[in-house]
Amino acid sequence: MGDIIQLLPDHVANQIAAGEVVQRPASVVKELLENAIDAGATQISLVLKDAGKTLIQVSDNGKGMSATDARLSFERHATSKIKRAEDLFQLTTKGFRGEALASIAAIAQVELKSKQEQDELGTCIKIKGSEVESQEPCVTQKGTIIGVKNLFFNIPARRNFLKSNQVETRHVIDEFQRVAIAHAQIGFSLHHNGNELFNLPATNARQRIVHIFGSKTNEKLVPVSEETELINIEGFVGKPAYAKRTRSEQFFFVNNRFIKSPYLHHAVNAAFEGLLPDKAQPSYFLFLSIDPKRIDINIHPTKTEIKFDDEHALYAILRSAIKHSLGQFNVAPILDFERDSSLDTPYDLSKKEVQVPQIEVDRNFNPFDTEKQAASQSAAKAMAFNRHTAKKNAAWEALYTQIDEQLPETKIEVESEEVTGNLFGQQQQDLSGDSVFQLQKKYIVCPYKNGMLLLDQNRAHTRILYEELLRNITVKAAVSQQLLFPLSLQYNAIEVDMLSNLREHLEQIGFIFDSIDTSEVSISGIPTLINESEVSILLDQLLADFEHEIPDSGFLQTDVFAKSMARSMAVKNGSVLAKEEQLAIINSLFACKEPQICPNNKKVFVRLEVEDLEKNFR
Repeated sequence: MGDIIQLLPDHVANQIAAGEVVQRPASVVKELLENAIDAGATQISLVLKDAGKTLIQVSDNGKGMSATDARLSFERHATSKIKRAEDLFQLTTKGFRGEALASIAAIAQVELKSKQEQDELGTCIKIKGSEVESQEPCVTQKGTIIGVKNLFFNIPARRNFLKSNQVETRHVIDEFQRVAIAHAQIGFSLHHNGNELFNLPATNARQRIVHIFGSKTNEKLVPVSEETELINIEGFVGKPAYAKRTRSEQFFFVNNRFIKSPYLHHAVNAAFEGLLPDKAQPSYFLFLSIDPKRIDINIHPTKTEIKFDDEHALYAILRSAIKHSLGQFNVAPILDFERDSSLDTPYDLSKKEVQVPQIEVDRNFNPFDTEKQAASQSAAKAMAFNRHTAKKNAAWEALYTQIDEQLPETKIEVESEEVTGNLFGQQQQDLSGDSVFQLQKKYIVCPYKNGMLLLDQNRAHTRILYEELLRNITVKAAVSQQLLFPLSLQYNAIEVDMLSNLREHLEQIGFIFDSIDTSEVSISGIPTLINESEVSILLDQLLADFEHEIPDSGFLQTDVFAKSMARSMAVKNGSVLAKEEQLAIINSLFACKEPQICPNNKKVFVRLEVEDLEKNFR
């Protein structure tokens, strides 16, 4: 049997490496932006066409490359960042493996122009599928301009796996924001299909965050600062009152490199324990500076995961630093043993005006006449008691008078338990109110011919709303209620873009938008099924569901939209329902096409047959 092991050709090896480095256009954007930062650029421009599928162009004013370096930069494992294996544990730059440009050139058409400051002419290189088509001198500006065209042109199968332009654009914006936040001292700009999405001047970290996520973000940020021998922590966390259901504002940076760390995320959540509403996510922008020898960043192809040599100590430091900042800025209670609590002014007295005390003198007082003194004191006490009693009686009498005037013939009833409002309106009921009841504020029990039904009220209402929303979207017959004052909600650029894409669906179920700007959404009408106070919570949940993936086809997108809205609007377990509401849920559920399962394919009700009950009494 002959030899069967052979060396792979270079272009095949590069395409295999590209599978690890380049997953989508956002991967190319990340590599090119990091190369520009390593080149010492102070201004970086990113231009996209068709979410990067047609063109990704990055221009910088860095130090540029010579003709030889420009050619070698496309060779595998060619890098200026490391020379020895020990250098892997002393990295201060972004790229270091020397595979990025070689991998990109293997699956795209690349054109690079670069010039150093002392040179009169630059170099222009054109590469297509790892093959150099031309290299010649050219006139260009100082720095580097690299354009990547027709990504995956020679691997159609990989190109077919790309998502819609909308999804790919959002991934590119995510990578752009991560790099821009970590390097506030560099100016960045982003253009997509001729439209300017971001124009970020060089500034400090706080202003960079505000420029990206909107002017309202400034008031939400709480500074965090901690210096230890192990690590230095700088950055900001969001106030708990502004917490959202999405994770779009959560950033960890280690030595100015964005990372993902569930362990550190848990430390942040531990610091916010007891301060956040249910299912809300804290916002944070944290910059960790640590000795490069204490971390290993070469454990993941995309370098978004880092291994620390002492994670437990880092966890404790991060949690305590955030807790201290929240307490220091009066966001959360804090113990301060150096403060004298006796000097604190009660909160309800802090804004009251100072009143001058009045002095009353008894001019008939005789210290030697003990009998008269005792009699006068007892008389004064009796007069004061009578005045106080008369004043209280007068107040109570006035209260009853007002009630009698307002409700002359009404009967006041006190409810033993708070119940929710009417959910569905009046309709003909098939069951009597005495035959159904609520169990554990979660289940609705009702009899039927051969036994009884046990319904999950949340899942049943979700199924009802899901089919109603699909019907409204299809027929476009939803009813809106106008708001007396338009509702203004603040969102970041990505969330505004998502709402713009979902605007048509939202309008079909009853929302009316006055405007959708870069950071603010104005709503003048809402569906009749929800209250004004629930709009923000409902939209936050919708954005959370669409945060990671938006289905490509219109039907799937509509289905995901209807499921998310129904889940947010449905009555929650733990809510007390009136008899009419219980009956309405039962009748509406069995009018649905699929009453047995909720939209998430979970059972809505169970049947308890008489035979099953009798078995328990044998």
